[in-house]
Amino acid sequence: MHRRTFAKLTLAAPALFFARPALAREPEIYQEGGVAIDGSDPVGYFTNNGPVAGSSSVTVNYKGATWRFADQASADAFQSNPTAYEPAFGGYCAFAASRGYLAPTTPEAWTIYEDKLYLNANLRARELWLQDIPGNIAKGNANWPGILG
Repeated sequence: MHRRTFAKLTLAAPALFFARPALAREPEIYQEGGVAIDGSDPVGYFTNNGPVAGSSSVTVNYKGATWRFADQASADAFQSNPTAYEPAFGGYCAFAASRGYLAPTTPEAWTIYEDKLYLNANLRARELWLQDIPGNIAKGNANWPGILG
C-alpha cells in the first residue's frame, strides 16, 4: 500500500466509523396504514364539536394520506379548503411538536384554537398543551417541519 493511499484511508476511517445510515423522513401527515388521523373526520371537529369516525367509503387523498369523512358534505368541505380543516403539525401530537419530537395522536385529545385543529397523543398531553397554547404553538412552529426527519 502506498503512503498516500494509507493516509487517505487513515483520514477517512473516523468519518466511516461515525457515519450513520440516513433515516427515512416521516410522512407529512400522521397516518397508520395510509389513513390520516386515525380515520377521524377532520371536518367533524368543527361541525360536531368533537371527533367523528370517518367512513372507508367516503375518502379524499391529500398530502399522501387517505382522509375519511362521515359523509360526502364533509368530504366536499374539506376538498374545497383543506387547510381550514387539516390539523396543525400534520395531525401529530401538537404538544410533542412543541417539545421537538413526533408522537401519534388519539381522536379524543383535541383542541380548536383560533380556528385551527390541534391533536394530542392523549388527554394528559392535552392538559399540558392547554397550559400555554400560544407558547406551545410558537415552539411547535419553530420545530415544524424539521422534526419530520
